[in-house]
Amino acid sequence: MVNMDLVIKNGTVATGSGAAVIDVGIEDGQIAQLGGTMRASQSIDAEGMFVLPGGVDPHVHLTPPRTGPGENSWADNFEIGTRAALAGGVTTVGNMSFPRKGESMSEGLQRDIEDAQTQSIADFFHHPVLLDPDQEALEEIPDLAAQGHPSVKIFLSFKRFDRNVEGFLKAMRIAAEVGSVVLLHCEDAALMGCCGELVREAGLTSHRHYPETRPVVAERIATERAIGFCEISGAATYIVHLSSQEALDVCRGGRARGLPLYVETRPIYLHLDRTRFDEPDGAKYAGAPPLRQEQDQAALWAGVVDGAVSTVATDHAPWTLEQKLDPSLGPAELRQGMAELETSMPMLWALGVAQKRISLNRFVEVTSTNPAKLFGMYPQKGCIAPGSDADLLILDPHETRTIDGSQMHSAAGYSPYDGWEITGWPRFTISRGEVVAEGVTVDASPGRGLLVPREPFERP
Repeated sequence: MVNMDLVIKNGTVATGSGAAVIDVGIEDGQIAQLGGTMRASQSIDAEGMFVLPGGVDPHVHLTPPRTGPGENSWADNFEIGTRAALAGGVTTVGNMSFPRKGESMSEGLQRDIEDAQTQSIADFFHHPVLLDPDQEALEEIPDLAAQGHPSVKIFLSFKRFDRNVEGFLKAMRIAAEVGSVVLLHCEDAALMGCCGELVREAGLTSHRHYPETRPVVAERIATERAIGFCEISGAATYIVHLSSQEALDVCRGGRARGLPLYVETRPIYLHLDRTRFDEPDGAKYAGAPPLRQEQDQAALWAGVVDGAVSTVATDHAPWTLEQKLDPSLGPAELRQGMAELETSMPMLWALGVAQKRISLNRFVEVTSTNPAKLFGMYPQKGCIAPGSDADLLILDPHETRTIDGSQMHSAAGYSPYDGWEITGWPRFTISRGEVVAEGVTVDASPGRGLLVPREPFERP
């Protein structure tokens, strides 16, 4: 009989080929055995529960892009944010690493790595953000990929994109050569600037007009450009937080042509729609892009089902409610982002798997396996298999909770889903073989999270 550090017994285990009631043996932080006879000093009886790969959320903001302490800064740091992640079954996070003024991408990345190594409770990786594609930055892309950081983030929503579009396209060509994935924020800066002016000229000051400052056409046009850059450069292209049917249809066309094009959507676009901005405190729902119409929701759910949507990631960037509802901000200036790390996986389970809108396998793919593959961490992350890290979510499909952001781990103090009753929550979260969360309690120390080594992109 094999001795293990931990055995999970009697749970329905989601493997790459389906699901089965088998025991899982964990030793030295890794999956050591599936099925068979095992014994261990510690065991968990998961009867009636699902044993799933820990979530891999490749899009979070846990380091502020500004230098001033507290100025334009999100509410969560790495310690707070990864505590929320583990409570929600997410065991690995991918942070956007913004260089500050005067920093190179490498310098900003090293600062953020050190920050995470000190604070993070969950495992982590970083996406360097390319703000200015000058020669120095272009030369960094191969070096960063060789050092285990094969991804780069570009914002089409910044005015500097059009001022330097040839440089950004060159960056994508270099990324293609070295196997670095290019993450693109697809909203057209010029169109949004014009729409913001039109709203101001019309004297529209309410948050209700936020969607009009960032309309679907701005997302669609930027997505069309992104696909053109993908086609010409050959770079693996990852469209972040896609929100609309029109943009998704454009991506479907690119994927049908065989392009290395991948789509991420956010929980808010699956669960909320534009009518939320009609609420008196509707500014709290502001994200970039904005919430869309019900038909956009339906199209995104269809994309999750049929594979047009590759991942569901949070873009976790929480502000406090006071910051979100700041009365001095016009509709074009609302603070974008919210806390979703603790609710993302339970809500997708409850409103997707439990309602038979998506299969168990698709749940695992979009929350764990696909991001692990796309960003060079598979099979260390993203699956339950011998030799993989023992990152596991043991989910109780019968537990019901009413969401109350003031009682959750994020410092935002609210959730966009406050008052929603959700059935299906993590009973245990296990990170590299260590039980780090039980129920709503996270018991782990800052600094235990590790930087995940990543390989260059290989097309799944």
